[in-house]
Amino acid sequence: MENLSPLASAIDRYLVFLKAEENKSPLTISTYRQSLNMFIEFGGVNSPSDISKATMRMYKSALHSYRTKSDGELAIRSKNHHLTIVRAFLKYLITEEEMDVYPPDRITRFKEDPRKVKVLFKEELDRLLDAPDITTKIGKRDKAIMELFFSTGLRLAELRMLNVDDINYKTLEISVRGKRGKIRVVFISDKAAEFLQRYMEIRLDHLTPLFIRNFDKANNELPPGENFRLSRISIYNVVKKYARSAGIMSNPSPHTLRHSFATDLLRNGADLRSVQEMLGHKDLSTTQIYTHVTNPQLKEVHERFHNSQS
Repeated sequence: MENLSPLASAIDRYLVFLKAEENKSPLTISTYRQSLNMFIEFGGVNSPSDISKATMRMYKSALHSYRTKSDGELAIRSKNHHLTIVRAFLKYLITEEEMDVYPPDRITRFKEDPRKVKVLFKEELDRLLDAPDITTKIGKRDKAIMELFFSTGLRLAELRMLNVDDINYKTLEISVRGKRGKIRVVFISDKAAEFLQRYMEIRLDHLTPLFIRNFDKANNELPPGENFRLSRISIYNVVKKYARSAGIMSNPSPHTLRHSFATDLLRNGADLRSVQEMLGHKDLSTTQIYTHVTNPQLKEVHERFHNSQS
C-alpha cells in the first residue's frame, strides 16, 4: 500500500467527513475528489500546513493554463468552483481537525461576468422536440426524454436517476432527489405524460430504471437492471443528436432545456421564488440569472404603466 502524503491523507479524511456527516451524494464526493486531486497535482505542497499565499497563486496560475481533453480552457465559473472546494477543505481542517492552516477567506475568487443563459426560441424548441422519429422504439424513448426535460426543468443527473415507479400519472408529479439530497416535486405536462406513456408501452421488461438502452436484451434481464440505465453521456448525446438533425446552430444541451423551462415560466408571469423551488436552487440569486432574458417584458410593462399620460 502506497504511503499517502499528509495532504492526500487529509483530503481522504475530508471526503469521508462529507459522506458521513454532510450526507453528500456520491456524485458530489467524486467531483470534490477530482478537484482536490488537481490541487495536489498543481499546488506544489506536501502538507496542509504548507499551504500559503504563494501556493494559491501557483494554483490559480495552473487553473489558467489547464486544458481540458478537448483542448478547451476552463471557464471562470469552473476555476472558481475549484477554488471554492479548496476553501471548503481548509474550513474543514480548521473547524473539524483544529489545524492551523491558511485562512480560507483569504482565497479570492476570479471576477465573473454576469452569466449568459442560453435559451431556445420557441420555433427552435418546437423543432428540437419534434425531431425524434416516434415510429421507432428509440425515437419514442428520446421524445419522452426531451419532453420531460422541458416539462420539469430537471438536471441531467436527476433525470437519469429516475425510476419507472417515480412517475405519478394520476397527479402528474415526480418526487426528485436533487443536489444536497433535497427532495422536491416537479410537474409533468399533459404532453410529456402522453409521450412517457407511449414510451412505456414499448417496454416489455420489468426493470427499475425509467430510461434504458438495449430494449430487446432488457426483456430477458431480471430487475433491477441498473446496467441498462442510460448513462449521463448517452442522455447528453440524445439532445445533441436531435439539435443537429433539427439544424439548431446554437448547439443546445440538456441544460439549455432547463434554461428554456425557467425562462418560459418567467415570461408567462411565474414569480421568481416559485421558479427557484421548481428548479431546486438553494439560493434565489442563482435563479436571478434568468431575469435578464425576460427583461424585454419588464421594459414593456414599464412603458405601459410608468409615467403614462392620463
